[in-house]
Amino acid sequence: MRLLIALLLPFLLFFTVGRPIAGIICLILQITLIGWIPAAIWAVYALSQYNTDKKIAAATGGHP
Repeated sequence: MRLLIALLLPFLLFFTVGRPIAGIICLILQITLIGWIPAAIWAVYALSQYNTDKKIAAATGGHP
């Protein structure tokens, strides 16, 4: 579900993973049609990093 959000509304993904400043920057980037593709790529990358961080935290016994 988050991957779909990352592709369709990239700025919204940053708010769901707890990065509101990046979400605002991404929104500014995706306002232009040309900026939408880099914003979507950035959101997908951030989602993969978020998932990796959650897996590392679970493996080490930390909080996600």
